[in-house]
Amino acid sequence: MDFHYSFFLLSILSFRSLQATADGTGSVFFLDSSIHQYFRPPLSDSISETDSMLLPEVGAAVSVLLGFAPPATLSAAGSSRLNEVLMPNPFDRPRSVFMLDVREAEDSQVMVQSANAWFGSALRSRVLMESNKADIQLPDEGEVSVVSLNEPLSFGSGVELTDKELSDFASWLGGTYVANALKPMNGELTIPLASGARLNLHMSKKAEREFITSLVSLIGNIRMAVEMHQDLSGSMRNPAELITGSFDGIKVLQEEYRTEGVAEQGQELFFISISKIFDSLQAVYKGQIVGVILCNGTPLPESETLLNVMITSRPSARWLEETTGPPNSTTIAEIVLVRWTLAWITGIILVIATLLGAYLVKPVVYSLRFYCLSMNGESDS
Repeated sequence: MDFHYSFFLLSILSFRSLQATADGTGSVFFLDSSIHQYFRPPLSDSISETDSMLLPEVGAAVSVLLGFAPPATLSAAGSSRLNEVLMPNPFDRPRSVFMLDVREAEDSQVMVQSANAWFGSALRSRVLMESNKADIQLPDEGEVSVVSLNEPLSFGSGVELTDKELSDFASWLGGTYVANALKPMNGELTIPLASGARLNLHMSKKAEREFITSLVSLIGNIRMAVEMHQDLSGSMRNPAELITGSFDGIKVLQEEYRTEGVAEQGQELFFISISKIFDSLQAVYKGQIVGVILCNGTPLPESETLLNVMITSRPSARWLEETTGPPNSTTIAEIVLVRWTLAWITGIILVIATLLGAYLVKPVVYSLRFYCLSMNGESDS
């Protein structure tokens, strides 16, 4: 048994110890930059019970990595946990995060290959799912750009993949695609895995076809996110960037192959793909991006995500005025009464001031006139 395969098995065993067998748990990988350290280095390969995080704490970590303050609802224990995960410099954040929710990726089935430097050196933590989801509160769109990876992707021929795109995908992973000459999109992909096995996926089988299609769509949406980043880099704006989405392809394989090894091998292929994606992101962002990969074995509805991104716009004075409810008749009467009272008081003050001026100024004028006449008489004498 060579060194690489031994290390591969050790990686699997260490990752299996990431979670307890209890329900309501998940795991998270924090992938650091290739040239900069934004996360604290892991202290050991094993993750203990005290190293667990709550789902809102993961969301708070994403907010801080984007350069924003954590939510005010974060507890003192949560703040302490963030200090254990993030480097202490608040002015040195990547401001770009690649966040992915991997559906029904149970820790006992996740394959972390030996050639994968990202997951092998990532900071890993157990996630306690006390709630099914948590919110990531971000400021208005002028300060952050959010790109969804869940958008339907149009391929070269429309909404369906082509044999050429499948061949390019297989080559990207170091594999091959043998097309079916009689029927398009009905061939076989063969992908080598880090464990030494070779994964064969048949496009004629529905579950395997959906898995490959979802993985190719994810890669295509990542490329679109890169194009948006390049557009932002050439503009005057400098917003934080969040690339976020979920992946359901493993869920499809789990439902189809519950007792076979196809789901496990498909999961290994997925993590190989994520590693290559993160390599590309590191090159494009010049190391100013990190990854947050959530693995959740708990089934969720397709429309729900573990971390829900919420954009909170800052209200303006006009917005506050427009959102104020229409006043009732009692409020209007009170306003009119106050205005009439102020008007009468102002009028009375003006009348009093006028009368005082008339009766006080007149004697003063006479006194000044008498003083001037007396001074003139003294000068004549």
